[in-house]
Amino acid sequence: MKRILILLTGIVLWGCNENDLKETPLSNLSAEQILTSPNGFRMYLTGLYAASREEMSMGDNTYFALNMASTDIGSDAGVEYVGLRNYLTTYTPTNNNLNILWNWAYTAMIVRANTLIHYGEARPEVWVTEKERNQVLAEARFFRAYTYNLLVNSFGGVPLVDQISSSPKNDYVKSSKEEVLNFAKTDLEFAVQWLPAVSEGNFDGKLTRGAAQHLLTEVYLSLGDAENAVRISSELISSGNYKIMTGRFGSKATQPGDVFADLFLDGNHNRASGNQESILVWQFENNVQGGGSSLNGNVQIRNWAPFLSKITDPDGVAMLVVDTLGRGVGRVRGTNYFLYDIWRDNPQDMRNSSYNMRRKFYYNNPRSKYYNQLVEPKVVYDDTMRNIYPYSRKIDGTPWANNPTSGRTAKDVMVFRLAETYLLRAEAYFKLGRTGLAADDINVIRKRANVPVIASDKVSIDFILDERARELTVEEPRRRTLVRLGKLVERVRKYNLLEETRSSIQDYHQYFPIPQSVIDANYGQVIEQNPGY
Repeated sequence: MKRILILLTGIVLWGCNENDLKETPLSNLSAEQILTSPNGFRMYLTGLYAASREEMSMGDNTYFALNMASTDIGSDAGVEYVGLRNYLTTYTPTNNNLNILWNWAYTAMIVRANTLIHYGEARPEVWVTEKERNQVLAEARFFRAYTYNLLVNSFGGVPLVDQISSSPKNDYVKSSKEEVLNFAKTDLEFAVQWLPAVSEGNFDGKLTRGAAQHLLTEVYLSLGDAENAVRISSELISSGNYKIMTGRFGSKATQPGDVFADLFLDGNHNRASGNQESILVWQFENNVQGGGSSLNGNVQIRNWAPFLSKITDPDGVAMLVVDTLGRGVGRVRGTNYFLYDIWRDNPQDMRNSSYNMRRKFYYNNPRSKYYNQLVEPKVVYDDTMRNIYPYSRKIDGTPWANNPTSGRTAKDVMVFRLAETYLLRAEAYFKLGRTGLAADDINVIRKRANVPVIASDKVSIDFILDERARELTVEEPRRRTLVRLGKLVERVRKYNLLEETRSSIQDYHQYFPIPQSVIDANYGQVIEQNPGY
């Protein structure tokens, strides 16, 4: 059955008179007017790419609060941020971050994707070739599938919308998780068929077949289809278009460092730098039209880094907000599991090197008599939990507009890379009982990190999650991975830093609640709230 699109959020009615209804529009830049030529479709696609990047920047901390904090790798531990510690009081149907996420998904991503698909199919006269049309449709269908996969791993079953409409609708029905995943699978299978193997014209950030293959692997795993997950990930891995980087490259290849750090340096994310491991990268550029405004640059450093400017020397002189230290506010403090436990067996792990984990800090205020001296261990609770702690240097970058106090950088962000594809295939092999091949895939990553390989009898879902923490923390939306694998509640109880978080999470917190505003607006049909809420 076909479904029709509307904003699944509150409806605001404005009073108007007859003259208001007759006013000439201020602009003719509607989809109806724009989507009449290939260039018009490409321009509209740019808006969809921009919206996809806003997944991380919307709401300033929404992405981090929902995906990193209160998981096994991150805690929202500062006194000021007490609101994200308790699952019972935080994750409720009126949580604002959930509203932001839902509205972004349906009113920015799905509506634009459906619009492109509708007009792309309805106007065959626009296209010179079938390939030209289907590549545009493939990009739109990838983003639609990406969004539905995100929604499923956040809320479980959700309304499935695949058409556009000019009139309101208030009787949506929630589709099952399996229905939504199968819908995403169909979109991605089309995208795999029609997206180019590599970016045509070398446009940074443009979708390729590899991105669709990578995401389709994950969707197959969610559907319990490990055989097809192995098949599609193997096609990607063996394509020759991507490889695990094992030698130094990029902007600082001749300077001290290591290849893992090279992957995440400013300017090194895209293929033009020599990085053949990256598959999909969000693009952020300061002072470039479309590169992100001052309010939505790369906000990783603001959320992951400690609030170092609140640290004072023994005489009370505060540290400065400077260079790549930026202005973190301690929104997501790594748990002891991430900061210490997963490195204990192999402290020499490249991913734990000083180029990749910042564990030492130095007083940086020239007015301090302790200038350039190592900051001593702190004992005040808020210092140790929010203001100074180790963190991943993947977030380091040149400050936005050269302003370290912005808490933002213009650094690109890795969404998919080949190392994760290997870990997804390892997961699929494990589920098929082929533990030797699963170990082989995990060991591709471990060999690059200069740590001992593992034997097949060591492979488990928990070991794969540990390896993902070592390899992908900051990059992966961790909560969604834990939800997909049915491990969220178990691992939060085991590894989260705070007793309040560990004790407050309940089994029903596996999924977020449906926002109450959505349920209220859909007054023509009951959208059932997720169990427990």
